[in-house]
Amino acid sequence: MGSPGVGGPVFFCPMSEIRPINWTGSSLQLLDQMLLPHEQATVNITDYRNAAAAITEMRVRGAPAIGVTAAYAMVLAAAELQSRERDHFIGALRQAGAHVAAARPTAVNLGWAVRRMLRVAEAEPDPGSILPRLEAEARRIQEEDESINRRIGEHGRGLMPSDGQGVLTHCNTGALATSAFGTALGVIRAGWEAGGRFNVYNTETRPWLQGARLTSWEFQQLGIPATLIADSAAGVLMRQGDVSCVITGADRVAANGDTANKIGTYTLAVLAQENGIPFYIAAPTSTVDLAIAHGDDIAIEERPQHEVTGYGGTPVAPEGTPAYNPAFDVTPHRYIAGIVTETMVCRPPYTESLRQAVDAA
Repeated sequence: MGSPGVGGPVFFCPMSEIRPINWTGSSLQLLDQMLLPHEQATVNITDYRNAAAAITEMRVRGAPAIGVTAAYAMVLAAAELQSRERDHFIGALRQAGAHVAAARPTAVNLGWAVRRMLRVAEAEPDPGSILPRLEAEARRIQEEDESINRRIGEHGRGLMPSDGQGVLTHCNTGALATSAFGTALGVIRAGWEAGGRFNVYNTETRPWLQGARLTSWEFQQLGIPATLIADSAAGVLMRQGDVSCVITGADRVAANGDTANKIGTYTLAVLAQENGIPFYIAAPTSTVDLAIAHGDDIAIEERPQHEVTGYGGTPVAPEGTPAYNPAFDVTPHRYIAGIVTETMVCRPPYTESLRQAVDAA
């Protein structure tokens, strides 16, 4: 992994448009999300293996952002392998793609982007044209992602609460988790930009504190007032009547609507139903995996124990304490009031509406 370098391209403009992924034409530059909010530094990547490591190490995270990063990783792989004879080149590119796709198992956008890039390479008979075609496709994936996110915001903004009511979100689903704008946070932003003045709450999101470090930072950049809460405070907030709806992102949505998302999402969905509060998911159709019938078939990444027993290199539990650290959980579709995509707001039965959304994309 290349060391972070301070400086380089500006990732957000005076209009607070955060863009965490930048392609220079020969390297991939990522806003290092492990250093935010206290340091804004870039990681310069020139090797597909380092791109995969950046995904594993959560320097870049969020299903759409992982997909965009994977696409550019395939460009870097092609640049390294292009001198080979075509059949050997394609074979080696597939191997590189398998390496990238294995970086994190739960987010469907990772494998989706790799397969899309491989299809472009395999369809090009001229070996000399494969690299420029892959680069153009990666740029297209990045541009499409921003457009898709903005359409998700347009479809979802009507779900946001009335002025004076509250919306709760979990983990980070803004521009940092995408190429720009965001999914669930993008819906909140769209509602705010449409004139809504509701109250916004976001969880800290243990164990990596993506909500405290990243979501709170994004809300500040956007000028949207938001209140940070401990994960365990969500139930109290709901019972007090301070939350009118909950909206989160997704890393994989099964054909029946069961949704894998950051650990703690299932807990929020159950609490929301207990308190009569609608719970929504916001995700692009590329995150919908119609090949998986239900959530029990979604592979759940388990991360190292030290992420729970300590933070930032400082132990918080007695030495030798065992820890269980699933990165995601699955929310059954019965708890989900709607799934906001770029084509429509899907409602139950999800086996029908998700298919319709994907077909319309």
